[in-house]
Amino acid sequence: MDGDRHATPTDRFVALHDAADALLDDLTERYLVERRETKEPFGLDDALVRTVRLIPRSASAAPLAIHFTDPGLVVRLGRWWEESLPPCACATCDDDPRALEERLRVHIAALIEGGLWERVRRGVGGSWFETRLIGAGVTADREGPLSAAGARDARRGGFAAAVQWAPWQFRSR
Repeated sequence: MDGDRHATPTDRFVALHDAADALLDDLTERYLVERRETKEPFGLDDALVRTVRLIPRSASAAPLAIHFTDPGLVVRLGRWWEESLPPCACATCDDDPRALEERLRVHIAALIEGGLWERVRRGVGGSWFETRLIGAGVTADREGPLSAAGARDARRGGFAAAVQWAPWQFRSR
């Protein structure tokens, strides 16, 4: 796909779906992960979308989930890192599908190398998640509010202290 700005949003980002599929296939072959594919309700209208999860066999390594939406992807790294590719599919924003493919690769490479850090922070107004992704070509932070139940669940899961996810383990050849 050449990223033609006159194509429909769905047409422009077909290459992004293809790149995600190829990347998921490669990761499944190279790393010790369980691959799960489902159709799940997603978004405001709860439309069913294809979702692929790669769950490392090591519990200390972060999972990856990719939701194949129209027109792009929603990528979830670990517990809280979530990113829409493209962030906006309008013609005005005119995101380049090739740049988005590279962003996908860079962020997933950081996850695989153990570059994702997450934790729960308590504050006067409630609890928040904090997450940081660091790798070759990416250094980014995110945070957001958690419900009381979500915060309790996260703390029970070990996120009261900072969690640095471990690198993924390679399959033996």
